[in-house]
Amino acid sequence: MNKKLIVLFFLLYCLFFIASLLFPINQDWYSNLVKPNYTPSEKTIGMICAFLYSFISLSVCVIVSKEEPFKKVKWFYIVFSINYLFNQLFIYFEFKQQDLRLATIDCGFVAVTAIILVLIAYRHSKVSSLLLIPYTIWSIFATYLNYTIYVLNL
Repeated sequence: MNKKLIVLFFLLYCLFFIASLLFPINQDWYSNLVKPNYTPSEKTIGMICAFLYSFISLSVCVIVSKEEPFKKVKWFYIVFSINYLFNQLFIYFEFKQQDLRLATIDCGFVAVTAIILVLIAYRHSKVSSLLLIPYTIWSIFATYLNYTIYVLNL
């Protein structure tokens, strides 16, 4: 792996943590929410996110390393950017706005764009696509979990 790809990997990885730095969790608010018993602990969620962000970053690096013309992979980058935006907005809606409804809707968009991203990545690299599957599964689970929390706290 060349130096540019290593820098890209760490840059992408760090970008995923921007929203969590800008919109920290209000522990009092979050701990007082009614949550289903299958809700992972905050520590577990943090570890899962760190793992998933590394896989997402690696997936992008695999696509970049193919050195295909931008025109050929532009949809991958467009959908990745949209997915990233929804990913960051989730933290804003959930923890800054404390709006579980908007956060759940946004999380659904994260899941849908993650599915689309897997399909688009598959056209360019099976490895890149496989790296995105855990993120997609987590996004679907997170949408269901967030919806359940939303309903429990109406």
